[in-house]
Amino acid sequence: MIVKFAYFLKTSQRYQRTKAFFYNLLENPNSRYNGYVAFFIVSMVLLSVFFLIHEIDHQINALSKILEQGILVVFSIEYLLRFWLSSDSHKIVLTHYERAKYLNIPFPIGQALAEVIRVKVRYMLTPMALIDLLAILPSYETFRFLRIFMIFRLLKLFRHFHSIKVFVNILKNKRFELYTLGIFLGFLIFIGSVAIYLFESHAEGGQIKNLFDSFYWSIVTLSTVGYGDIVPHSTGGKLVAIVMIFSGIGILSFFTSLMVSGFSEEIYHLHENRTYTEIERYDDFVIVCGFGRVGLHIAKQLAKDKLKFVIIDAEVQNVLKAKELNYTAIEADASKNGVLQKAGINCGATSILCTTDDDVINVYITLTARNLNPQIHIISRANNIDNVKKLYQAGASNVIRPFEIAGMVVAEYVGQPVAFEAILGIIHAESDIVMETLEVKLSSSLEGTEISDIDFLERKLILLGVISSNPEHHVHKNSYAIKNQHFYFNPPSHFVLRANDLLVVLGRKMSVDYFRGQIEKSCTVKKTK
Repeated sequence: MIVKFAYFLKTSQRYQRTKAFFYNLLENPNSRYNGYVAFFIVSMVLLSVFFLIHEIDHQINALSKILEQGILVVFSIEYLLRFWLSSDSHKIVLTHYERAKYLNIPFPIGQALAEVIRVKVRYMLTPMALIDLLAILPSYETFRFLRIFMIFRLLKLFRHFHSIKVFVNILKNKRFELYTLGIFLGFLIFIGSVAIYLFESHAEGGQIKNLFDSFYWSIVTLSTVGYGDIVPHSTGGKLVAIVMIFSGIGILSFFTSLMVSGFSEEIYHLHENRTYTEIERYDDFVIVCGFGRVGLHIAKQLAKDKLKFVIIDAEVQNVLKAKELNYTAIEADASKNGVLQKAGINCGATSILCTTDDDVINVYITLTARNLNPQIHIISRANNIDNVKKLYQAGASNVIRPFEIAGMVVAEYVGQPVAFEAILGIIHAESDIVMETLEVKLSSSLEGTEISDIDFLERKLILLGVISSNPEHHVHKNSYAIKNQHFYFNPPSHFVLRANDLLVVLGRKMSVDYFRGQIEKSCTVKKTK
């Protein structure tokens, strides 16, 4: 019966969903609702401590009792849920059962249940579980004599305040150094206590009458507090005091340096985790791999368009530059699976841009991204024309050759300074000119029209080129392959537009929108006719 129930829990989707739900509420710091639950529990803790202080000088009324009982119920439910989430008992039972079945020996149900109990008891003896229990017991009538332990409810804040957890982690990471410091400190206190007792216990006017007085004086002196209530009178006692004072300064300095180094190490991880947590809340964002010259311009344009994006770069100076601009940035190697997964390639990312200045790195990032998410749109930069095919084979949706495009622009518009300035204005985002695509819709006035018949100058627009998949255009020069399409840069006047072609134009946004409206209107008129 136990084994059947264990298998039922293992295969029950409802049970798994329920446990995952409560895990996200109470234990998962990256969960959207964990913060709300933590805020609620912290509020209950502070409210209960307020009631404890209020009861000292005031009579308990009915409302206070009801609220106290409500808080007790909340804490009890929280404790039981954490106790349940601490381990999967059915997995322990099934591990023993399947091992026994494999070895063809009797199922040791006693051992399995004993291990379940051991695991649960081990959780109950953890510091945070004990604090949770001590926060509950004093509220029950049977344990009223433990009322003073209600102050332990304040220690529950350790679970919900991340900054306190950071301090605890620092103490854990530096435990060897702290152990060493503690041993040395204990040795000094012992030596100082004995020495001052020997010198001052029989000295004229001596204030140290027993070992406890000497122990108290040693701690006060080592901590450099120096209350002045006990003062050495003998020469030997004064020498001991001098040694203890200098030793105390050294110990405090060493302890401070330990804490500073621990905080500097922990802060880096804290910022990194905070970045990943922030990314998990994003929807429909872009991952930009590489924050060099190209990545910087892309990020500025994305920010200008108010689009969410994440920058990944292995260079520290690039990440610092991105953070100075208030961009979300991660210092990591984007070609690694774990980095892209943490960056949300399967959780909200719609596109990934490979913009590093190394084609080999771009190929690796493209391969990794395509393997992790077959549907994501990947745009990669190619500095060498020989690597374009490799990037497409690696899984890139589009490959951009920035230096070749720049060369084509310079060659075509070097004699047209106005057009050249307009393009530079767009690149540097120094003007209100935009670059947009206009679709040649079926049955529109542009379908079957030659470029020469469209007066772009009158419309205050500049035609950069045409994107088309129509094979009839292959005869034209300045063709630039874009996977299943071609970009015809600065097409000739006899270029005939076909349905689904895209015009790449430059101009003010009002001019582009007006021209787009004319195209839409011509489609409507033709359909009406």
